[in-house]
Amino acid sequence: MARATARAAAATARANEAAAKAMAEPNQRAADLASFREIRDDMQRRLERVEERERSLRGLVRAFSRYVSDLTAQMRSHGMEPPAPPDEVREYYRTGA
Repeated sequence: MARATARAAAATARANEAAAKAMAEPNQRAADLASFREIRDDMQRRLERVEERERSLRGLVRAFSRYVSDLTAQMRSHGMEPPAPPDEVREYYRTGA
């Protein structure tokens, strides 16, 4: 009789554990979803800042390129040949990247 009672108690304990896990799972999923959304929102804000910084730098590079082009034209109009551009600039014009 004691063995049957022990087995029944063990079975009840396992059933209680399973029920507790089943009850906790929706709460865990909700917590996971909240964490995911927080991480996603943070990453979206960071991406927006990076994109804005990239737009700003592209504009600056274009403005600087126009400025250098104007200076180069001015030097040539006075009979001076400007120095060759750095390798990175030549590579950019050659490959576009």
